[in-house]
Amino acid sequence: MKDSLVTKYNVPGPRYTSYPTVPYWDNATFSLIKWKETLRKSFRESNKTEGISLYIHLPFCESLCTFCGCNKRITKNHTVEMPYIEALLKELGMYKDFFGERPRIQQLHFGGGTPTFFSSENLSSLLKGIFRIADKTEDHEFSFEGHPNNTTKEHLEKLRSFGFKRVSYGVQDYNETVQKAIHRIQPFENVKNATTNARDAGYTSVGHDIIFGLPFQSLQHIKYTIEKTIELLPDRIAFYSYAHVPWIKGNGQRGYRDEDLPKAGEKREQYEMGKQMLLEAGYVEIGMDHFALKTDDLYRAQQEKELHRNFMGYTSSKTQVMLGLGVSSISDSWYSFAQNVKGISEYYHLLENDILPIYRGHILTDEDLIIRKHILNLMCNFKTSWNNKSEYFEELPEVIDKLKELKNDGLIELGDKTILVTEKGKTFVRNICLPFDLRLQRKNPETKLFSMTV
Repeated sequence: MKDSLVTKYNVPGPRYTSYPTVPYWDNATFSLIKWKETLRKSFRESNKTEGISLYIHLPFCESLCTFCGCNKRITKNHTVEMPYIEALLKELGMYKDFFGERPRIQQLHFGGGTPTFFSSENLSSLLKGIFRIADKTEDHEFSFEGHPNNTTKEHLEKLRSFGFKRVSYGVQDYNETVQKAIHRIQPFENVKNATTNARDAGYTSVGHDIIFGLPFQSLQHIKYTIEKTIELLPDRIAFYSYAHVPWIKGNGQRGYRDEDLPKAGEKREQYEMGKQMLLEAGYVEIGMDHFALKTDDLYRAQQEKELHRNFMGYTSSKTQVMLGLGVSSISDSWYSFAQNVKGISEYYHLLENDILPIYRGHILTDEDLIIRKHILNLMCNFKTSWNNKSEYFEELPEVIDKLKELKNDGLIELGDKTILVTEKGKTFVRNICLPFDLRLQRKNPETKLFSMTV
């Protein structure tokens, strides 16, 4: 890929797990009352037919990985597990009382932090509590994020007994220099054992997360990591660009300097080489930064146009309601977003006083809903159109004008009422979404809100 394109389009931009993105939420017009109104409406429209998604944030980690941008709490004190589980169950119970009926869970995901910080017995207690309050749909999809160093056979077997079939392991990089820099010492044998154990326990989709653009990471490091990954042939792979935002995440990310990181051109070379290796090994590119074998459900979802993207990343199906439980979790009623408080003490305090622990959110306008669909189409299907009045918005002509430069650079094909992302353009899909992002365009944002798109 030409360096000139990389230089031209290497600008700050969102990863579009939502629209509007969190920095452009209109908190002034948001209220708990409005959030509940939209949530009740959406729940009644969809619970009986498709069910809901449930994301549970388990924030505890025993050590700090310096690349990480997640909301986490570092501790080796495992007595924190049960009080947090009790709070999660109270929060879910409050939603169930609000709905007036039992939610039907279609998707359930444990994220973190490190979900496997919790013992298998305590995760079992959490799940038993959930299913005293809620039911499973027949086609449920349950998954969790596992740390290869501490995900035990007991974790895998216990979660499998509750219906979990998918696990994703954070690998990042197999090279010692990089692992030391990001404070994530993780031998290949640990990942191999965790992957084998998951398959032996009956998991049908095992994923590995790999990151390029990490401190001190070279092209040879990426080559070695991809080669070792292919040896294990995980069902799906997330091949992420490292998001260096120390002014937001602080702590660990301030532990190395900008000059310790690969330059934009080097990062793109790392991605292009890694991508080619994965394609040659039989993987298919799915959306942005994701690859899957043709036997994986993510591939089926892409082929059948059912791929969806939300705060959990890419998913193989969509529910209208996604409840986020735990500190910092974000809920989505389709018509609105709401985020929980980030501090554990405040989270406990609000729940003890029978208050949903929400501190900010956004009520989507009619325009937001239209643009959200276009961005989802581009991120999931690499195309969008406006053949119907319901897909048109007032500033679309201005958006099309901004897209013409992307067309001239061969990144999109622009028809009368359609946009198709080209093979070359898939690398720049975040940039292709930017002209649609009216809330960002109107604000003339400070560049430090987002990581670089390349």
